[in-house]
Amino acid sequence: MMRLMFAGAALGLAGCAAPAPQPVDVSAKSAALVDRFQADLQGQLQEAMKAGGPVGAIGVCQQAAPAIAASLSKESGAEVRRIALKERNPAAAPDGEMRKRLEQLAAAPLTADGKPSTLQWTSGSGSGAKAHYMRAIPMKEQPCAACHGTNIAPDVSERLAELYPFDRATGFKPGDLRGAIAISWPIAEDAQ
Repeated sequence: MMRLMFAGAALGLAGCAAPAPQPVDVSAKSAALVDRFQADLQGQLQEAMKAGGPVGAIGVCQQAAPAIAASLSKESGAEVRRIALKERNPAAAPDGEMRKRLEQLAAAPLTADGKPSTLQWTSGSGSGAKAHYMRAIPMKEQPCAACHGTNIAPDVSERLAELYPFDRATGFKPGDLRGAIAISWPIAEDAQ
């Protein structure tokens, strides 16, 4: 009887053991984060455009986008950020591997069916290993062209110059790569 109790206890404890860490499902988790980022930012931008036009929306992009990225990063454990080859905010400038991958997206920002292109890859090893996901942000005619296009109103240009003295994020045509949302997940060493 005693042996059965110990065997039962051992089986019960084995069933309670923490599952081994699984590799990050980069595609599904990242796509969901990008969708949330874009929906939240677009909602705030649309409200700002209705209330104050493009000039009013500039402040939303400046304040809301980094706050949304920080919130999603904290919630998910991934690093969430917008990056661009022609950045408005210097913090959005990619370097190294991110720049190389963003240049790949620039060659084909849209898939054959008109959806934003994506890339996935891993980098590093050991405790520095990361799984990456990047989705293109293709330039849209509206409302993006008001602040990023080729024909920007003088009051918008003036406000952009005030907030972003080193702005390089203009001159885009619809379909051009405006930037990307990049998601980087740490990979546990034992999940590699």
